Amino acid sequence: MRNDATPPALAPPADAGPPSSGLRGGAGAWATLRDAVRGGEHDFTKGSIDRAIVLLAIPMVMEMLMESLFVVVDVFWVSRLGADAVAAVGLTESLLAVVYAVAMGLSVAASATVARRTGEGRPEEAAAMAGQAIVLGLLVSLPISAAGALLAPRLLAAMGATPAVIATGSPFAAIMLLGNATILMLFVINAAFRGAGDAALSMRVLWLSNALNMALGPCFIFGLGPFPELGVTGAAVATTLGRGTGVALQVVLLARGGGRLKLRARDLVPDPRALATLLRLWGSGAFQAIISTASWIGMVRIIAPFGSAALAGYTIGMRVVVFAILPALGLGNAAATMVGQNLGAGRPDRAEAAVYRAGLWTTAMLSAVGVVFVAAAGPIVGAFTSDPEVLRFGTQALRIIACGFLFYGFGIVFTQAFNGAGDTRTPTLLNFACFWLWEIPLGWALARTFGLGPLGVFIAIAVAFSTLAVAGWLMFRRGAWKLGRV
Repeated sequence: MRNDATPPALAPPADAGPPSSGLRGGAGAWATLRDAVRGGEHDFTKGSIDRAIVLLAIPMVMEMLMESLFVVVDVFWVSRLGADAVAAVGLTESLLAVVYAVAMGLSVAASATVARRTGEGRPEEAAAMAGQAIVLGLLVSLPISAAGALLAPRLLAAMGATPAVIATGSPFAAIMLLGNATILMLFVINAAFRGAGDAALSMRVLWLSNALNMALGPCFIFGLGPFPELGVTGAAVATTLGRGTGVALQVVLLARGGGRLKLRARDLVPDPRALATLLRLWGSGAFQAIISTASWIGMVRIIAPFGSAALAGYTIGMRVVVFAILPALGLGNAAATMVGQNLGAGRPDRAEAAVYRAGLWTTAMLSAVGVVFVAAAGPIVGAFTSDPEVLRFGTQALRIIACGFLFYGFGIVFTQAFNGAGDTRTPTLLNFACFWLWEIPLGWALARTFGLGPLGVFIAIAVAFSTLAVAGWLMFRRGAWKLGRV
């Protein structure tokens, strides 16, 4: 199926109104902002597309801003402990890439199924799918916890860690892997909230969770007041406690029906048909995320032999990059919800228009941030380290990778739009081609064969960002995603 019509961003459906429709005037903009933060009942299948995106995107972007702020604050405190501590965090994050991939795959499945059933006007079935996603997530977390408890030092060694990094980072890695269920539940339940259109609820959960993380982090790392001084291990303790508190709030909201989803006890009884649907979406969604996140592991493995300074600089640079990308992912999630609900309501043209509109906004935002990163990379990285070698590598990483932001905004939105439609196969193939077949070999060749060292890895990441956006657009405009079933 091919759609060669004028892009919907230029020719919106009749009910979408002009680009400023629903947001015109200071009073209207303030009312929309207030409604977005408060949450409540909104029909995202009717009315202004811009207003619908804003109502979804503002809480999602604020949610991701808090998550990205935590990422930066966490490495800010750990960097005070030296390059080995930062390297331990970087390697552990690479190990957790598998957990994040599993969580993202489950999130895709939960969000797509909940959004589709919400758009179809079946709220009880939407809640049932959320319950089945929770059951699946808990089952998956068990073997990951066991691996973390038993194999943390060996896993760090396999990633190329030095003996000093292994000694520093093994307890940190073990605690983070043991607590992986909190990561899975935060991802899955918040995805269900977003799929139902309750973006404000997921925002509040993540704000509480990450506010606790940031408050407890320095307390456990440096032993402030009555807290024990645990060093880098304290960062893992604070993170797990904060996330666990967020999950507890999620459960309360689901049980009380504080939003569009009200979980009943029978929704947690395994349903073979529902689990089969989730497993189908999760399988390709998780593989999609594994492909993407495993490329980060590959890049870390390429950089690790160049020393702790290079690895620490890369870790700091990537944390700052994630600070920009996570809010952009909020706009991508808004597009996914719009796609899922509008396909469920039988309105594919409105879904397509929303994706192009969200893509333009995301690209504008990331491009502006990219300019700032390129111009001020040195002072930004300098806030995290005084080591001249770490500063050199971190500045280089941030400046080069930010050059790919011009295209990556659309790449994020197209990927999330496919997932929102239940078409997880297309972004999986895109990630495989752009990251495994292109980014990793390119990074290795530039770093080793052409002698560019870590600089070659940074260039490869920026090139892969740009490639994903162009390839995603070519696949999206064909329109086959409109036929997805979930």
